[in-house]
Amino acid sequence: MEVVEIISHHVDKTQNIIVVEFRTSVDDEDVVREDFIEYSYFEEFGFDTKDVFDIFEGTDFDDDEWEDDDYEYVDEDKLISFLNEYYIVFPKKIPRGDFR
Repeated sequence: MEVVEIISHHVDKTQNIIVVEFRTSVDDEDVVREDFIEYSYFEEFGFDTKDVFDIFEGTDFDDDEWEDDDYEYVDEDKLISFLNEYYIVFPKKIPRGDFR
């Protein structure tokens, strides 16, 4: 079983949570899995590299109107890689598929 498609995701660092809906390689088109994962796992697995490679630190850009939003964009390919590694380490945490 491998995560192959992200349907939707939301990252909230203040609440330390990732909410993700996805499909695996064994799911039909009408099956969706939903999981709530602590964001700290994303960091522990080495996928949060924003702090490490902040190449624009110290440059003066205009204020971003979205800066105060709780939503953090996470590249879907990176999220799929994380989920696949996460479920290898924690196979019992794989959520059941729901028909939608």
